[in-house]
Amino acid sequence: MRASQRNIPVDATWSQTGITVAGGNGQGKGTHQLYHPHGLFVDDEQTIYIADYTNDWIVEWKSGATNGQVVAGGNGYGNGDNQLSQPLDVIVDKVTDSLIICDNGNQRVGRWPRQGGKTR
Repeated sequence: MRASQRNIPVDATWSQTGITVAGGNGQGKGTHQLYHPHGLFVDDEQTIYIADYTNDWIVEWKSGATNGQVVAGGNGYGNGDNQLSQPLDVIVDKVTDSLIICDNGNQRVGRWPRQGGKTR
């Protein structure tokens, strides 16, 4: 859409200052930290799903949260059905209510139910 169709002035300016919405507490294994985050997905509720490469998990950060929740992986590095190995990207499949994860270290793409998460 053109700016004029949204009543946005042609000379509008935008804030050039960002805010931290996930992590920002140094690298590590805490749910308030990220350790080499790669791909992410933002759903309709502004929840962010992050592929945390070095932690071998997918973490969910709800809007305004100070901690994330592990929703896939989190069982150590490996190739088991409950493990991830260096995940690179994640999307949410609304039809099946699941996460589709690019599991780089295992050379696979997997589907994980969203309700299978656990608090760490």
